[in-house]
Amino acid sequence: MGAIIVKQLGKAYKQYGNRWSRLGEWLLPFRGPRHQLKWVIHDISFQLAPGEAVGIIGVNGAGKSTLLKLITGTTQPTTGSVTITGRVAALLELGMGFHPDFTGRQNAYMAGQLIGLTVDEISTLMPQIEAFADIGDYIDQPVRVYSSGMQMRLAFSVATVKRPDVLIVDEALSVGDAYFQHKSFDRIRDYRQQGTTLLIVSHDRGAIQSICDRAILLDGGRLAHQGKPEEVMDYYNAVIAEREGSSIAQSVTDDGRVQTSSGSREATVADIALLDEHGAPIEVANVGAAVQLRVRVQAHADLPRLVLGYMIKDRLGQPIYGTNTHHMEQALDNVKAGEQIEFRFAFPLNLGPGSYSVTTALTSNETHLANNYEWRDLALLFIVMNMNRKEFVGTSWLEPQIEISR
Repeated sequence: MGAIIVKQLGKAYKQYGNRWSRLGEWLLPFRGPRHQLKWVIHDISFQLAPGEAVGIIGVNGAGKSTLLKLITGTTQPTTGSVTITGRVAALLELGMGFHPDFTGRQNAYMAGQLIGLTVDEISTLMPQIEAFADIGDYIDQPVRVYSSGMQMRLAFSVATVKRPDVLIVDEALSVGDAYFQHKSFDRIRDYRQQGTTLLIVSHDRGAIQSICDRAILLDGGRLAHQGKPEEVMDYYNAVIAEREGSSIAQSVTDDGRVQTSSGSREATVADIALLDEHGAPIEVANVGAAVQLRVRVQAHADLPRLVLGYMIKDRLGQPIYGTNTHHMEQALDNVKAGEQIEFRFAFPLNLGPGSYSVTTALTSNETHLANNYEWRDLALLFIVMNMNRKEFVGTSWLEPQIEISR
């Protein structure tokens, strides 16, 4: 089984003021350096135990792809070290290692040998590679005529045709069509169950939270946060929305989950509750019960416009349903400091049995990326139980009316 150990990893590139500085440093080394170091990765340390799955997230330019290149050895570090045990398969930049003038089949042979397969093994596995890539006769056409999706199909098929001890995947999967993405993630999940160690970079919150045991947030080339996927994704969401005067806070709830909140605090949620049909607060509800979500908001400053949104999430943090008063055409204008407003959202709780959370957002528009007054994850927790409905599975209660003709 594979493991990854990263110790104090750093990568810096030399920056010269002009081309003559580079030449002068080369010809006259005794004069001292004429460059400055630009650090893109700085002092990163973490470990992946055998069989563990870790997701790496961060904004564009945070250093995610550079970190994967350092781990796979395609780029050499300036400081620190990387230790990997087991056979590694990596899918980094789209088409990396493919020669545009060679056919897909020829490139499959070359790429397979790069990940440690013999020519005989590749020949034996070639029917599986072709079947999974599903690019038809293009397998014998030059790669230069491939679309980006076809390149990704072939690259992923070759890299994963034989279960590796360590699988490293960059965001290349994002260019594929929906069908192939589902097929790829099914293979990744299958390999995970068999013990493959997984390191994946993705902006897909659902993928990170459903596949990974842990997540790592990179910010400015540094390790900014790590922990459970839901906790780190919530923190990442807060970082994206952070603006001047905003703050990010995390606290631990009674059940041990980490709650993240952010914003300018110009308006905050003073109270939130789930009410039954009689208006009484509840923590447990029946499938399909008529409920109300009551949210009391306190304004701490004059606000030209106030929008309240909420999102219901399942136990893994996956969104189930969300809306806001902007989309419902019920935004409030000219809210005064000190004013308290009560919102009530009435709906049938057509959810499957399980535990759920509610995230709230107070903004001035349809998203929290502008004028984020307050974003609060895990603002409310509740449980749905099937007390008197027919047996079903899933996160939604969509009981059908059945007609059968014979």
